[in-house]
Amino acid sequence: MPLDFTAIDFETANSSSASACSVGLVKVRAGRVVDRASWFIQPPLGFDTFNEWNVRIHGIRATDVIGAATWSEQLPDLLAFADGDHMVAHNAGFDMGVISAACTATMLDVPSLRYLCSLQLARKTYNLDSYRLPVAAMAAGFEDFDHHDAAADAEACAAIVVHAAKRHEAASIEHLAEIAGCRIRAIGAVAEEDRPMALSATA
Repeated sequence: MPLDFTAIDFETANSSSASACSVGLVKVRAGRVVDRASWFIQPPLGFDTFNEWNVRIHGIRATDVIGAATWSEQLPDLLAFADGDHMVAHNAGFDMGVISAACTATMLDVPSLRYLCSLQLARKTYNLDSYRLPVAAMAAGFEDFDHHDAAADAEACAAIVVHAAKRHEAASIEHLAEIAGCRIRAIGAVAEEDRPMALSATA
């Protein structure tokens, strides 16, 4: 199966999308996981308070990110790992929103990325009572992972996409999106390029 993409998941320190404190990345080539990476992130200044509710969910505390790379420092590594791939994430609007908000908070250009949401894909592929990541991953045969660990969540997301692609007999992320009736969306400059041009008032 010639299915290539990078799955991504973020955990945040608080309710702000800019407060990324952890990222997990999983690279898929020809429908198989070939690489994994994860690391802590120091959230941008002004967005670096660790909310008790968030800590309760993912277990990451302010002391865990002491000495970790800042958003600005780690972004090149994140983009190098992705290497131009389509990104996939479960509830991808959240994860792409983290990238956009953290870049804005640190006065960086938002990178150009195209992405597919595995939550939307799961809704088009399975008949489930819930489409939360653990439930959708179980439908894809990926069970007993450490939910809210960014690396584990990224791998669960990858498993959903690979399994869905097999069910839909899709040859690529673009083909999968087309067959399943999902949209490939974008952030950064490429998102501007993808917007339809406004009609002229005199047209």
